[in-house]
Amino acid sequence: MSKYVDGYVLPVSIKKLSEYKKMALPMAKLMKKYGALDYMECVGDDLNPNMMGMKILKFPQMVKIKKGETVVFSFAVFKSKAHRDKVNALVMKDPAMNDPKYANMPMPFDMKRMAYGGFKTIVNL
Repeated sequence: MSKYVDGYVLPVSIKKLSEYKKMALPMAKLMKKYGALDYMECVGDDLNPNMMGMKILKFPQMVKIKKGETVVFSFAVFKSKAHRDKVNALVMKDPAMNDPKYANMPMPFDMKRMAYGGFKTIVNL
């Protein structure tokens, strides 16, 4: 069965990882509550792998990582793009997303260097 995946890559200050996790956990719960099949937040561990001499763009380069930062890779899995759109709409309408205490909360990462996209699966075992 084909699925749809939203993916995110972003730089996060190592000092703000716990703050990021506190923000990400409620989002993961909301996404699952409204139907995401899976949701993961992953912190960089091997960001400069040896690719046997191949010249590739690595995640730190992609998000223009700065000293003291690491890379977070996140993804959510859905049944289809339409299902993704439905889940996202429900998440955005949830009262937790409109809680005034979050209104002026600064993001613990630089959104200008975040990469995001929706992907159709072409291999799914």
